[in-house]
Amino acid sequence: MSGTTLPGEDLRAYLTRYPEELTFGDEPPGEVFDRYHTPDFVMVSDGVALDRQRLIDHVTPARRRAVAVAVEVADALVAGDRVAARYTLSATMRKGAPIVTEIVMLGRLAPDGRLTDAHQLTRTPATED
Repeated sequence: MSGTTLPGEDLRAYLTRYPEELTFGDEPPGEVFDRYHTPDFVMVSDGVALDRQRLIDHVTPARRRAVAVAVEVADALVAGDRVAARYTLSATMRKGAPIVTEIVMLGRLAPDGRLTDAHQLTRTPATED
């Protein structure tokens, strides 16, 4: 984990760096995932539980379709073993319109600073015509 800023050390850095590493890094997605999350990590996103394998399966096609990803963090808080954040994730795709998602996330940290679970609510902001 050398050179890695864990969620427990700097949540804002994790939120901005992790999607970039996962989508455009040279390492396999599983290695990137494991650097920041415990093996038993589960994310509940809008009521749907996603374990490690489901999250890796979700991101694998993005490596082929996305040309850019950016995160704008509005709020990030670490208090003991709890984290909370409000941020916007934007992805520019090779084909089609950009994907913009506003996210509110609550999570727990393992003693080593990696995320052990997260619950998030997402929404697609209204577009201005």
